[in-house]
Amino acid sequence: MNDLFRFNNVNLDVLTETYNMPFYLQYMSKWPELFTVAEAPDNSIMGYMLGKSEGSDTLWHGHVSAVTVAPLYRRLGLAKTLMEDLENTSSNVYNAFFVDLFVRASNTLAIHMYEKFGYVKYRRVLGYYSGDDPEDAWDMRKALARDEKKQSVIPMDRPVLPQELEW
Repeated sequence: MNDLFRFNNVNLDVLTETYNMPFYLQYMSKWPELFTVAEAPDNSIMGYMLGKSEGSDTLWHGHVSAVTVAPLYRRLGLAKTLMEDLENTSSNVYNAFFVDLFVRASNTLAIHMYEKFGYVKYRRVLGYYSGDDPEDAWDMRKALARDEKKQSVIPMDRPVLPQELEW
């Protein structure tokens, strides 16, 4: 829990979604194995992963709520390591069919990174990010071992609205 008070060097990035303390505490208490912090030798936070499991039947999956790396530690493969940790836990502990995440449609750098990690653009979610500057999101997915036929990652042929999301 003390790590939560040391996230500022990571959370100050404009592309990092930040949450209130109860949100982080909820994840930490419900899915502790999907809340991963990477720490530097000087005890500063290099990055973190915040995830959960959700859904039902063939939509049972791991979800990446946040993955972020401090600017000083980018391009070292840390995001890939954090993502692989969540994917392995989703597969081996939760027996999930896939992992998904939402990313701003304008964040092409992150989209390309996720595609390099094996994620596909499953569907566009219109107006997913609200606020002063509303924006669409891409729901990106990566099939796990349980989804042998990769049914979970066949892209939808139309965009959806946030209220159409299953969970």
